[in-house]
Amino acid sequence: MTAGDVAPFRVVFVCTGNICRSPMADVVFRGFADAAGLGPRVASTSAGTGDWHVGERADQRTIDALARAGYDGSHHRARQFTHSDFARSDLVVALDRSHERILRGWARNEADSDKIALLMSFDASAHTLDVPDPYYAGPGMFDEVLGMIESASRALFRQLEPAIRPVP
Repeated sequence: MTAGDVAPFRVVFVCTGNICRSPMADVVFRGFADAAGLGPRVASTSAGTGDWHVGERADQRTIDALARAGYDGSHHRARQFTHSDFARSDLVVALDRSHERILRGWARNEADSDKIALLMSFDASAHTLDVPDPYYAGPGMFDEVLGMIESASRALFRQLEPAIRPVP
C-alpha cells in the first residue's frame, strides 16, 4: 500500500452454520459497496458459530433467493468463526441474539466485545432484532429473510459509507 491508500473496512457477518443468513448478508453488503464504487474499501466475509457445514456451499435455497434478487452467492464456502476473526475485523455482525450471546462469550476483551452488533439494530423500521433462520422452511422464507437482510444491510452501509468514502 502507498501512503494514500487506506486499509479496507473489514466486516464479518455471523449466523449458525454459515450457509443461509450470514452468506446472504455478506453478498448483499458487498453488493451495496460495489454499487457505490466502494468495493475496494470494504472487505466482507461471513462465518458460523458452529462447524457443521465448514467447506460447504451455501444452502441451495440461499443461492436461489440471492439469484432471484440479482445477487451471486455461488462462490460461498462455509467456515467457522474463530478468535482471529475479532483481530481481522472492524465489525462483527450477528444475525440474531443467540449469535450475539455466543460471540460475546468468545470475546477475549472489551475491544472484541465492542465490535459486535446485531444486523437488525441498524434498521430503524425493523420489528425484531433477530433474522429468523429459514433452514427448516420453504423457499418463500428465504426470500423473506433476504428482504430483511437487504433492508438492514442498506441501513448499515449508509451508516458506514461516510467513513469509508475517500476524501476528495
